[in-house]
Amino acid sequence: MSRLGSIGARLYRGEVGYDFVGKRKLWYGVSILITITAILGLVVQGLNMGIEFKGGLVVTTPKTSVSAEQAREVAEDVSGHLPIVQELGTGGLRIQISDVGTGEADRITGELAQELKVPAGDLNADIVGPSWGEQIANKAWTGLGIFMVLVVVYLAIAFEWRMALAALVALIHDITITVGIYALVGFEVTPGTVIGLLTILGYSLYDTVVVFDSLKESSRGITKQTRWTYSEVANRSINGTLVRSINTTVVALLPVAGLLFIGGGVLGAGMLNDISLSLFVGLAAGAYSSIFIATPLVADLKEREPQMKALRKRVLAKRAQAAAKGESGEETAVDEEGHGPEDEPEDAAPAGAVVGPRRQPARGRGKRR
Repeated sequence: MSRLGSIGARLYRGEVGYDFVGKRKLWYGVSILITITAILGLVVQGLNMGIEFKGGLVVTTPKTSVSAEQAREVAEDVSGHLPIVQELGTGGLRIQISDVGTGEADRITGELAQELKVPAGDLNADIVGPSWGEQIANKAWTGLGIFMVLVVVYLAIAFEWRMALAALVALIHDITITVGIYALVGFEVTPGTVIGLLTILGYSLYDTVVVFDSLKESSRGITKQTRWTYSEVANRSINGTLVRSINTTVVALLPVAGLLFIGGGVLGAGMLNDISLSLFVGLAAGAYSSIFIATPLVADLKEREPQMKALRKRVLAKRAQAAAKGESGEETAVDEEGHGPEDEPEDAAPAGAVVGPRRQPARGRGKRR
């Protein structure tokens, strides 16, 4: 078995683990800090909306020896606006100039043909109206709202309303961070960006539901035992699915990183940045929120219930009693039926504990030969 697989098996059995839920205030603080930074980026710098949302002129040239930098300088002098120039695979150039009307577009196209030494008939000029981008944005917001409502309803039915609320908070957290990163980096927001934002919601929700499903099974009949609190069971669920979450996230991030850093950075394929950045940031934020935000938040909400408060008191009292006798609370504090949630073995470690080899029961003590 590989080292990672061995660690995953030990995490699943509860032999090792990290106390995610116990240190939730730390991660809440980190998330709040990141979210505030993202919101400040949106307020101060704002989003760099693409030509599809602002309207303007798009000019495509045939194969030319003019570099993208030269074309950018020419287009800026001719239009008086800051253009975006991209090299195409055909050897031509794509020049975007925002906030240009119909009358001004004809003049700019003619002067570009003259300055770039390209026949005017060979230039493909299109005028993009801002209404098309507004329609896309409105439909995206509508789709996002419907998606959020359906997610909350489904999770409330399949699990419970606390998990639905926690998942909703995690989704809002992921979207805010992703949009904030776009504002800070200054990447252009295009319809591809909108598609990427909507796509990451599914990935984020997948990781969250995996942990929730494990938590639902582990907490079944939890009030009938005195070994673990709800928070500890929630922490065991996170650790039990941790390697799986890491594996799925890494596998999803690798091709997206190829698009972003190799396709967009090294090869200069700027159009790939539109969707790849939103996917990259969103996938990473989704994995983070499912582990550090969603499940700890569920534990916080559940611990407010009278039943869970009573359970915590019983568990702590049992451990204090065991400690007074010089014993381990986890080894002696069993429930009325002799087992804990999901019939865990008696020597299983508490949530978040890091333990060594399990104790072997004493054999032959006081036995006559």
